[in-house]
Amino acid sequence: MDSTVAHLKEKLGSDKVVLGLSGGVDSSVAAFLLHKAIGSQLHCIFVNNGLLRKNEFEQVLEQYQGLGLNVKGVDASARFLKALEGESDPEKKRKIIGRVFIEVFDDEANLIEDVNWLAQGTIYPDVIESVSATGGPSATIKSHHNVGGLPDFMKLKVVEPLKLLFKDEVRRVGKSMGMSPEILGRHPFPGPGLGIRILGDITAEKVRILQEVDAIFINGLKEWGLYDKIWQAGAMLLPVNSVGVMGDERTYEKCVALRAVESTDGMTADWVDLPHDFLQKTSNDIINKVKGVNRVVYDISSKPPATIEWE
Repeated sequence: MDSTVAHLKEKLGSDKVVLGLSGGVDSSVAAFLLHKAIGSQLHCIFVNNGLLRKNEFEQVLEQYQGLGLNVKGVDASARFLKALEGESDPEKKRKIIGRVFIEVFDDEANLIEDVNWLAQGTIYPDVIESVSATGGPSATIKSHHNVGGLPDFMKLKVVEPLKLLFKDEVRRVGKSMGMSPEILGRHPFPGPGLGIRILGDITAEKVRILQEVDAIFINGLKEWGLYDKIWQAGAMLLPVNSVGVMGDERTYEKCVALRAVESTDGMTADWVDLPHDFLQKTSNDIINKVKGVNRVVYDISSKPPATIEWE
């Protein structure tokens, strides 16, 4: 790690760096690593893209208070949702989110004098799944919003200190710097957020539904002591309605899928056999508490052939 810090010091010199902080493991470790190398030259920006988990924007900002990082929160949720309006293609949604993300960063970077670099928490699986690692004819699995460079109008160079590391290696780097287990133990969360867990087009109402469902699922995993035994968990809002019964009335509402997987590096993953009692309670809580949902299913697909995310 010391050699990495020294390399970053030499590479960045006295330049200022802007970092996209998400609150996740990758961007957090990248932030601490860069802060160790260049201190106050690092400017962290946390963008609310309107596709975060319930209350995540406020919680992440609070989490980093007092840790010595210079963090600014930017609520651009309306801008992202407007750009995504009517789009249902998974790859196009990812590209839109990536484009707006970069535009917001350009706006914010222009408010800081003499910024030369944009730092990102890109890790090796992101690169592999976006482009061929060898330059050969391998097919793209999916694009990642923080992979692929910047548009010409953004005059910032890119620094990606974790680009050759897998997730377990990133956690080891964070642990060696004394980062808190709470941050390092957080499940991976995709850069496009709930935008790729809402299958089909995205609306504010769909985001509300999925945020509520996700909160019940994740909080339940923590309450049952299951969260730290799982690599990644989340909920997907499916583009189908199904018939149900609430009281004496027929309903025709949304179906959600829950997913929990075990993995080491994210390249392969096996579905987790969660306790039936937990699944039963979680399903009942979701259906009874989340307006607009009347059916819950559990995803028992492994990677490969299925990816961890549905889009």
